[in-house]
Amino acid sequence: MTAAGVPHSYIPFSLFLLLLSSSSSHLYPGTATAEKQSKTRSLHSEILRDEAVARLNDLGKVSDADGYLERTFMSPASVRAGILIREWMEDAGLRTWVDSMGNLHGRVEGMNTSAQALLIGSHMDTVVDAGIFDGSLGIISAISALKVLKSNSKLGELKRPVEVIAFSDEEGVRFQSTFLGSAAVAGVLPVTALNISDKSGVTVQDVLTGNSIEITEESLLELKYDPASIWGYVELHIEQGPVLEWTGFPLAVVKGIAGQTRLKVTVRGSQGHAGTVPMSMRRDPMAAAAELIVLLESLCKRPREFLLDGGNCDEYSLESLSTSLVCTVGEISTWPSASNVIPGQVTFTVDLRAIDDVGREAVVYELSNKIYKICDRRSVSCIIERKHDANAVICDRELSARLQSAAYTAVHRMTGEIQEEVPVLMSGAGHDAMAISHLTKVGMLFVRCRGGISHSPEEHVLDDDVWVAGLAVLAFLESHM
Repeated sequence: MTAAGVPHSYIPFSLFLLLLSSSSSHLYPGTATAEKQSKTRSLHSEILRDEAVARLNDLGKVSDADGYLERTFMSPASVRAGILIREWMEDAGLRTWVDSMGNLHGRVEGMNTSAQALLIGSHMDTVVDAGIFDGSLGIISAISALKVLKSNSKLGELKRPVEVIAFSDEEGVRFQSTFLGSAAVAGVLPVTALNISDKSGVTVQDVLTGNSIEITEESLLELKYDPASIWGYVELHIEQGPVLEWTGFPLAVVKGIAGQTRLKVTVRGSQGHAGTVPMSMRRDPMAAAAELIVLLESLCKRPREFLLDGGNCDEYSLESLSTSLVCTVGEISTWPSASNVIPGQVTFTVDLRAIDDVGREAVVYELSNKIYKICDRRSVSCIIERKHDANAVICDRELSARLQSAAYTAVHRMTGEIQEEVPVLMSGAGHDAMAISHLTKVGMLFVRCRGGISHSPEEHVLDDDVWVAGLAVLAFLESHM
């Protein structure tokens, strides 16, 4: 708490900077040094804060929907967003191109074109009714940091090539298959993904062809980067949680990313008239689905209670599940969806995440067994489809140490003095780093967001936190000079 009784996390970072600088005048002993630092800070803030925030707002206006933000894989808005990002990449001195999965690349070679490249990226697609920072902040911060180096005539001093990638799909909204863009670069996207269709029956390959991108099974396989040519991958992303705001620190190093399983559960019963079928004779898939959803909630709230007796989990996994397991039913549909008809079919999704992969598999196994038993008891049929699986990812120690140092340096540059250690957090949300981890070592930085709100128009990052995020990427790049 502050002296006024206000939680520290609710103090704007610019005010925090002012409070610290009032007692740090000794850090600027000479007028010439102070003027030089002031000029550098001004340049950095102009590009890393003012211009970056303006670009985030501009990108947030590029939408396929009227009145809210929505950009899905290779949609018209996504293509327009790519044009903007490409202009900004070229403004930062990067050579640009679009690959056959719609990913946008911007690259600078540095001093040694044969050295292993550093990849920095995030995604340019969004969820439905999205905020403007998810994905976009990581792309814009990287471009802005490279633009600072260009403005200081230091792009050529990078010891290794640096490539920024704006991935075409991470959210998986349109095709219900996440990481289409980054999985292709990592070489883990199966060729069958080209035949996945959206709700309108349009396939991934159809969408790419409609955007003048010809892709075949062979060219998809050729998208994979050679692991020997890549040094590592870094991603900056909003936290999407409330921890950083609670601590009052703008940045955190990510220790790892939770594994994820997505299921599609289809329950089929007997369709009938709502007024004529006696309750005792009904095979109602809606009532069954309701029981299954409550079961899911109970299992995920109390995994130890469900798993311990079955012997499907060791103590380590049980402990991990008790702190990291989350489960969500985010979508439900019914057929024929009429108020006076007992439905014949109900379909719902399950999103299940945990840091421990063994524990997550145990939960999926136990959930599936109990679903089938409930369906048998209710005389309805159940089909469980696994739509997506991603193992947990532990971030590389060396990269994390470098990012922690960069975050510390960034905050120090803004405040002049800092005593706190950079927090280390786990990520419950999936990120492109999960797919790229199949290609190379990965590291991540989190940026605090107001209220921990994400996937919502209420998503917000302070302008000064955009600034310090850019400074952190800049400091990390400078470590490669």
